[in-house]
Amino acid sequence: MLLCDIGNTSYHFLDDDKNYKKNVTEFNPSSIKEKVYYICVNIGVRERLDTLQNWIDLSFYVDKSKYYETMGIDRIFACETNVNAIIVDAGSAITVDIVRDSVFEGGFIYPGIEAMRQTYENISPALRYSFNFDLELDIMPKNSKDAISYGFLKTLYSEVVSHNLPIVLTGGDAKEFKKIFKDAKVDEKLIFSAMKKIIQEAKIC
Repeated sequence: MLLCDIGNTSYHFLDDDKNYKKNVTEFNPSSIKEKVYYICVNIGVRERLDTLQNWIDLSFYVDKSKYYETMGIDRIFACETNVNAIIVDAGSAITVDIVRDSVFEGGFIYPGIEAMRQTYENISPALRYSFNFDLELDIMPKNSKDAISYGFLKTLYSEVVSHNLPIVLTGGDAKEFKKIFKDAKVDEKLIFSAMKKIIQEAKIC
């Protein structure tokens, strides 16, 4: 079974246990002839895939009425696999969603690592730093690198832990955030697990 989670920059494939990525601007989806089960947040790519019969859009097989209208399908699928959790998807943007007793309670969107780094740099070249994920969040910083790291990470950390739910980390920067959310579970295949669940429940394979 070939699965694909399509974001703004890449096609992320799972072929049995092998996962790999293809660049959105360079990859030709018509080069694949077998069935591909996918979700997609990229409007341009989705319009292209609508013309390919072997690409099966799984977004039609989930009850989106439980979520808000403009919520990304990747966030919806992540919520579908959890009963009680706060899900942090750390990608180009950081999305945080709360599921309690299998009910979606809401969520928020935060700038990703690169977006936030560029924000500081745009304020001043003197703030051109990478983030320090090893800093102590209960100690006020005394240098510039830790000061911007604290401002970025402490706000996010405090909001996430305030909900008193198990934390699930996914996305490309999940392992970095594991350094501050020490008790969190990292699930790099969360979206693919959700896709398999929907396929099984809808009996479309």
